[in-house]
Amino acid sequence: MIRVEQLKLHIDPEKRREPWTPGRELAKKTAAALGIDPSRIESIRLVRHSIDARKKPELYDICTVDLETDAQTEKKLLTLPEKKRKARPAPEKMPYVLPMCGESRLEHPPVVVGAGPAGLFGAYFLARAGFRPLLIERGDETDARDEQVRRFWSGGAPDPESNIQFGAGGAGAYSDGKLYTGVRDRGGRGEEILKILVEHGAPADILTEAHPHVGTDCLKDVVRSLIEAIRAHGGEVRFRTRLTGIRTDRNGALSQIITTNGEWETRVMMLAIGHSARDTMMMLSESGILMEPKAFAVGYRVAHPQEIIDRAQYGMASGGVLPPAIYKLTHQTEESRGVYSFCMCPGGKIVNASSEEGYLAVNGMSERARDGKYANSAIVVTVSPNDYRRSGHPLDGMYFQRDMERKAYEAGQGKIPIACYEDFRRMGQGEPAQSAMRRISRLPDPREIFCGEAVYTGLRDILPDAVNRAILSAMPEFGRKIRGFDDPETIFAAVESRTSSPVRMLRSEDGESVSLGGLYPCGEGAGFAGGIVSAAMDGMRTAEQIIGRFKPV
Repeated sequence: MIRVEQLKLHIDPEKRREPWTPGRELAKKTAAALGIDPSRIESIRLVRHSIDARKKPELYDICTVDLETDAQTEKKLLTLPEKKRKARPAPEKMPYVLPMCGESRLEHPPVVVGAGPAGLFGAYFLARAGFRPLLIERGDETDARDEQVRRFWSGGAPDPESNIQFGAGGAGAYSDGKLYTGVRDRGGRGEEILKILVEHGAPADILTEAHPHVGTDCLKDVVRSLIEAIRAHGGEVRFRTRLTGIRTDRNGALSQIITTNGEWETRVMMLAIGHSARDTMMMLSESGILMEPKAFAVGYRVAHPQEIIDRAQYGMASGGVLPPAIYKLTHQTEESRGVYSFCMCPGGKIVNASSEEGYLAVNGMSERARDGKYANSAIVVTVSPNDYRRSGHPLDGMYFQRDMERKAYEAGQGKIPIACYEDFRRMGQGEPAQSAMRRISRLPDPREIFCGEAVYTGLRDILPDAVNRAILSAMPEFGRKIRGFDDPETIFAAVESRTSSPVRMLRSEDGESVSLGGLYPCGEGAGFAGGIVSAAMDGMRTAEQIIGRFKPV
C-alpha cells in the first residue's frame, strides 16, 4: 500500500454538474500524476480532501489517497529519486482498543452527568467496557427537545430544563455540527469518534473532508442512535434528571448523587454538564469543588449573503457544485486584543440560544445541506479574568456572561437584538440608538437569517466598550480580506457569550477532581474542550481513565 499526497485535480465549474465525489476520475488522475497506466491501480481509497482556492478563480481539489498496485510498480515508485518521488509507504494504523479494566471493583455503576458530546461518548465507552453506566440528562430526549425548541423560537418561553443548551446531544445538537479540531490526536481518539459517528448515521465523507460537518438535522438522528447503543450495551439513560447535590462518605469521597428524579449511590461520576449549566456550577462551587476562572470570548454574530462569501473565497458563485465557502479571520488590535471569527456557519441561521428567562444569547446553526441564503459567524474578542474580575469568585466570568445576556434581553425585549454595521459604528460616534430604525426597509426579511424573533435596535450598551472598540477596529481589516464583509448593511446580532466555559474545574493528571475523590470533570463545561470533537475526545479519555482504574460491577 502506498500513499500519494497533494494530488491536485483542476475544478472546471462549467463542466462539473454536481458536488465532487471520489470516483473514476480519482484513479485516472492519480495514475497520471504517478506516470503509470490506470490498470496498474488495483484499489484506491480517498484519505483526505480539501479545496485549494489560493489562486482563485483557478480552483483545485486536493486529495490524499492510498492505493494498491503490483509489487514491481510499487517498488519503482518508491525508489525514484527524492525530487521525483510522489509516493511513500502508506502509514500503518493500529485500530483503537479500549484499555484493560483496572483492579478496583465498583460496587455501583458509574454515573455520567450530561448527554452532550463528552457525556455521550464517555457513557458509550463505559458501556462497551461492561460498566453499565447510568447517564442522566436534565433535558429531554431528541424529539421532545426539538418540539420545545421550535415552540420557543415561535415566541414561547424557554424551558429552563430542556432547550437549545440542554437535552440529548447537548448544545452541539443545535449547531453547524463542525467536526474539526485543533487538538492533537496522538491516540487516534478523534478518528475513532468520526468512525463511530458514521456507524450511527453520519455521512461517510466526514472521514475524508478536511473540514467535516454533519449538520443539525443529521446530528439528531446520530444522537438518537448513540443513546440506543448505550442502552444496548447495558447502560441506562434517564432524561429530565438534573443533578442537584452530592454526598460524600466518611473519607470525603463521592458516595451518592442527588437529582430531581431520585438519589443514587455511586463511587464514580463523570461530570459533563456543558458550558451553560450555571445552576449546577453554582451548586458544585458551594459544595467545595475547586474551579478557577478562565479566558473566553464574547462578541456578536454577523450575517452576510452566502453568495458574497462564495465570490470572495472562490472568485465565483458556488453554483451548487462547490460547497458553500467558509472563512476564518483574525486580527490583533492596537490595544493588543485578539478579534477572530468563531463557529462560522455557511448557509445557516443565527438562533436564539437562550436557556434562562430574562437572558438572551445567540449561536449559529446550519443543516447538512448548508443551503440557506446567508452565512453567519461569531466575531468575538478574548476576555480574561482581568477584564471581568469582580469579587474574586471563581464564577465571576459566569456572572459577566449573564450581565451581557440580561442587557441583550432588555435591548430586544426578549427578541434577538440586531443592527446593521453602519448604525452600530455610528452609535459608537455618539448617534442615538434610534438611528438603527432608519434601515429597516432596506434590510432583508429576518426570517431568512434567524430562528427566533429579531428586532432592530441599539447594541452598543450590551458589551463592554473595550470589546466594541476591538470589533470596530477589526471590521475594516476583515473587509480587506473578504470583500463585502464590512458592508454597511452587514447584520450584527447580540450577544455571542457562550463560546466556551468561563471556568475550569481543577483535576489531576488521572482526570479526577483535586477536591473530591470519584468525581471526573470533563468536556466543555469543565473547561477542557471547545467543540464537538474535542469534548467527545475528552469524554472518551476520561472514560479510559475510569476503565483503567476500576472493574465493572
